[in-house]
Amino acid sequence: MTGMTWFTLASTVVVALGIALGTMLPAIAMGRAISGALESLARQPESEKAIMRILFIGLAMIESLAIYCLVIMLVILFRNPLLAYLVH
Repeated sequence: MTGMTWFTLASTVVVALGIALGTMLPAIAMGRAISGALESLARQPESEKAIMRILFIGLAMIESLAIYCLVIMLVILFRNPLLAYLVH
């Protein structure tokens, strides 16, 4: 196998692991955020609007991290900047 084949294989494996972690970890964070919001709503139902507003802002920020991870991984997979060092 050539160096190019190994590099392509390694970058594909790294991207697969990155996408897996980039989706699992924000999903866990979203679950914990929703769980905390539900506990807060159970304790203080009168502050529902404030809790829900903060929850949705937090969920949007967590989701944006997953989207950024996906974009970076797709750039690495399809337009790898390190590939120029292998191709002479």
